[in-house]
Amino acid sequence: MLEIAKSDIVARLCFDNSWWESGRDGKVRYQDMPKRKYFQSFYRAATDASVNRAVVLMGPRRVGKTVMVLHAIRTLLDSSIDPNRILYISLETPIYTGLSLDQILGLFQEKFGHKREDKLFVFFDEIQYLRDWEVHLKSLVDSYIDYRFIATGSAAAALKLKSTESGAGRFSDYILPPLTFAEYLSFINREEELIERLEPPDSPHHGVQEYRARDIAVLNAEFVRYINYGGYPEAVFSESVRENPFQFIKSDIIDKVLLRDLPSLYGINDIQELNKLFNTLAYNTGNEVSLEALSRQSGVAKNTIKRYLEYLEAAFLIKRVERIDQTAKRFKRAVCFKVYLVNPSMRAALFGRVDPDSDAMGALTETAIFSQWQHSQQTQLYYARWKTGEIDIVNLDATDQQPSWAVEVKWSDRPYQARQELDNCISFLHQNPGITQPILITSKTLSDEDVIYKGVHFQFRPSSLYAYILGVNLLRDVGRVRHMHRDS
Repeated sequence: MLEIAKSDIVARLCFDNSWWESGRDGKVRYQDMPKRKYFQSFYRAATDASVNRAVVLMGPRRVGKTVMVLHAIRTLLDSSIDPNRILYISLETPIYTGLSLDQILGLFQEKFGHKREDKLFVFFDEIQYLRDWEVHLKSLVDSYIDYRFIATGSAAAALKLKSTESGAGRFSDYILPPLTFAEYLSFINREEELIERLEPPDSPHHGVQEYRARDIAVLNAEFVRYINYGGYPEAVFSESVRENPFQFIKSDIIDKVLLRDLPSLYGINDIQELNKLFNTLAYNTGNEVSLEALSRQSGVAKNTIKRYLEYLEAAFLIKRVERIDQTAKRFKRAVCFKVYLVNPSMRAALFGRVDPDSDAMGALTETAIFSQWQHSQQTQLYYARWKTGEIDIVNLDATDQQPSWAVEVKWSDRPYQARQELDNCISFLHQNPGITQPILITSKTLSDEDVIYKGVHFQFRPSSLYAYILGVNLLRDVGRVRHMHRDS
């Protein structure tokens, strides 16, 4: 049996690193695609030589991790870094199967005569395809303190668990979530057309920029498109993907995680069992579920469901939100919880597109807003539910675990007229007087900053505008998120 020749491997490395031949002026794949708004912070992390750590870029499939890496390479070349000091390798490429990171790096060093003390940039794409990758990467970080190592991976379950276990002190995790609604509008070049800035960023309102929808009907139409396919950059730019999101999102994203990544990582034998549970969760995104009901509906044992939920959450497919009671106390046994798809576009791919009047729009609006909140690593969000009422989003302060603000999410203007629908908010506020007023109620089209009902101050804002504001402000300054419901 023939082994892959060293010359063939080097030839593939040259093919993947075209700048070795073309130099700084040559084209880098995807260089003309718009950058994610995360790019600058990622690039700073990737090039920060003050800490001896590898940057591990994680996130769901198809959110632009490889593109962002190649944008980083383009920027390095533009900043006069020698092209021969940059190595990019996709470990999904079959020719590299069986090779260690050290062997691949050795071929790079040998080709250009690189020394241990040289300043090199090494990008390992889809690193989860290498067995025990975290051990190999930690060894490289320890051995070559002047090299910058950047890795990406989609199988977040493996990346999260193994980077925690084996890479302590040697890896810095960088999470790239799906597109925000703000990024979606920017990518389709409609942000300035649909959103009006009311105050400069240095306004007295905690530095949080104020915004208004120029045409709420058009903004809502784009919000519905965002829910249907807008979480994925490729879907935004490709008409063929938009025409058949089922093929792109389900087959290329969901199925690869459910049918390949998770089973191989955790030895799951009954793939259909996992698939059925995920479909049940996807259909119920934005709704409260229980282990008992999930077990009954999916036919999967409760202990197995608990494990599957952890896998699905680590793989960036779902997000669980815990329940609190009317007094903001958490439950000792979390038998009920809400499940949200990390990207609302997954539901449309599985069960069909929605329109503004679809029954599912309420739950998907809530899912989309929670999707924006994923871009904050600091905010603890819960939902409150008791016998007579519910609040969709409650933030518990990290220091005293007391509720600091609350949001009720609606895809309807009805509560603006039927004020009794706000009684559950008032009931919750009476139990938790420390909550900041005004309490935000999202609507379909209505805006009103000063609604007083039973002595409580409410603020109404369209859900689409709120989703935009969250995306913009969370990305700009996550330290200010606690003010967003009120001042943004």
